[in-house]
Amino acid sequence: MNKLNFLFVTLFGIGKLKKIPGSYASLVTTVFLFFLFHVLNISVNIVLIGLIIVFFISLYAVNIFIKDLDNKDPKEVVIDEFIGQSIPICLYEVAHIARNENSQVLTFYFIMFILFRIFDIAKPYPVSYYDKNFKNSFGVIMDDVCAGLYVVAVLVLYMVITS
Repeated sequence: MNKLNFLFVTLFGIGKLKKIPGSYASLVTTVFLFFLFHVLNISVNIVLIGLIIVFFISLYAVNIFIKDLDNKDPKEVVIDEFIGQSIPICLYEVAHIARNENSQVLTFYFIMFILFRIFDIAKPYPVSYYDKNFKNSFGVIMDDVCAGLYVVAVLVLYMVITS
């Protein structure tokens, strides 16, 4: 059971990469979601339900993983990057039910990846609030959820300005 939990919270070992595991996890998430939505044509609703399930399982799994650690937000835990990166991509797909050209989709996916990494690393408020004040699975996950929501806000602002 511990091995399964380890695989889950490290996104199948991506979190054990020595350099920038969070960025690798975000990149793998971006590619994975593109594959689900644009190659397999999986419904956004199914992916959103899956994401909600992953969110709740993560609250428990990360808590189990970090309970005996001094560092309550270890780099190897990257399931939070999966959740945070998934939020803007899923909401982009909801907003663009009509299929766009893959080049346009790839451009927006790339922008969402870069913006998420910027917000996740820079930690503007309230990302920093969750990161500093909650030394548990909730804090580990919610700072990435907030970073993902910042990406959504930037994209909405861009769409309003350009329309």
